[in-house]
Amino acid sequence: MTQYRKYRVTEEFSFMLFVLFTLWIIALLLLMIDPRSSTMRWMSAVAFTGGIGALAAVLSENIVPYVEQTIPNRSVSALLYRIQATSSLLSYYGLPYSFAMLALQYNPTWPGRKIRTYLPVLMLLPPIACVLFTPGYNEVMPITFPLVASWAVPYILGGAVLIAIKKERMPAMRRTHLFTCLALLPPIICFAVLNYVMPSLGFYRMWVYHTWILAFVVPFFIYTFFKYGFLGIRLLIERRKLDSTLRAITSGTAILNHAIKNDVGKMSLFLEKMKQHAEETNQPELMQDLDVVMNASMHIRDMISRVHEQTQELPLKTTPVKLEELLSEVLNPLAPYLSKVKLKQSIPPELTLELDRMQVAETLTNVLMNAVDAMPQGGELTVKAFVTKKNVVLEVRDNGSGMEKSILKQAMEPFYTTKSGSRNNFGLGLAYCYSVMKKHGGSLELSSEPGKGTSVFLTFPGTRLLEHI
Repeated sequence: MTQYRKYRVTEEFSFMLFVLFTLWIIALLLLMIDPRSSTMRWMSAVAFTGGIGALAAVLSENIVPYVEQTIPNRSVSALLYRIQATSSLLSYYGLPYSFAMLALQYNPTWPGRKIRTYLPVLMLLPPIACVLFTPGYNEVMPITFPLVASWAVPYILGGAVLIAIKKERMPAMRRTHLFTCLALLPPIICFAVLNYVMPSLGFYRMWVYHTWILAFVVPFFIYTFFKYGFLGIRLLIERRKLDSTLRAITSGTAILNHAIKNDVGKMSLFLEKMKQHAEETNQPELMQDLDVVMNASMHIRDMISRVHEQTQELPLKTTPVKLEELLSEVLNPLAPYLSKVKLKQSIPPELTLELDRMQVAETLTNVLMNAVDAMPQGGELTVKAFVTKKNVVLEVRDNGSGMEKSILKQAMEPFYTTKSGSRNNFGLGLAYCYSVMKKHGGSLELSSEPGKGTSVFLTFPGTRLLEHI
């Protein structure tokens, strides 16, 4: 019997340590990836408060009893007991509140702005009241379960509904949202049932089953995190990789352009001298060879100059721009290319943004030309704009050949191109467009299926919206 008891204690201890370190590692990971994001901070708080509940269990079941048996100093045991009590209360009261705040940040469509200002403070009142006016912590009844459940369960269930009903218009974010729901909602709902509902009905110590839930959830979380993303994290990592790549290319082409210009200048000077000597000594064959060398050097200089022009960092010069007028300006010179294409436009006439007119026009030109190239036999090209809660989105959609997933993943990488027949195409078009959108505080996203066409979403932050009637 004693050996069985030791085995059970050791097993529970190992499981709770697994829960503790798993949740705290996830909390730290979320904070490290994007500490400025309020969504990430509240998600980190959810993981942390869940982990600190596991710490309370480890202290209660293993560490405090062991210290009491081996160390006669009561002050050490008392200190550990206070840490245990604080950890337990922080988990019971802090996790529902943190999850509710996460839901409000993740889905900002509800409630209105005024209510959102005061709601976080109002929602703090029930946990504070429970701390001040309910019986103190003890190991048998750490909290007044029925009373705490009356607000904690609605916080968790309401937050779960708010997260689940969030609508994503961007295709890439729809998939991320789905896997976020699958990884986050089942364990948090189980937490509500095991930690509040069941104890309110007289079933205690149900928290021991959290380990089995996490044993399934954590591998799923890790898989979806790296393959599809979680709370938009994978998209964030990919964008940062692209940002660093573009910065490296910008710096490299600037140095290379300067060096080649200097060397080509020296070559031209000496080649002119050699050509003059060939003319004076009547050596036509040598003159032809020198012309070939001179043309090759000038071609190299022109090539690197064109790459540099497409990668250099240009400062934004913003002015109020009506999207409908800007689109007309871009489409007029493209009319010969659009002869086989049926164009559909849907842009509110008064939709005005603070933009760099020239750079956004160049971006639109690139995107539209790519759409036309995808429909060599003609097709339908749709350009529409819509306003969301936080952004203004300009969508360009064609019904051309579309792209395989493998190509779609590489489409925005600098120097990647499927137009291998063109000597003047360096695969920098979409990379340049991404850079322009990034400088505007927005984003560029692609959605495509083979045989169904491609959609390009140019997303501008709502702060650039000046007028929308």
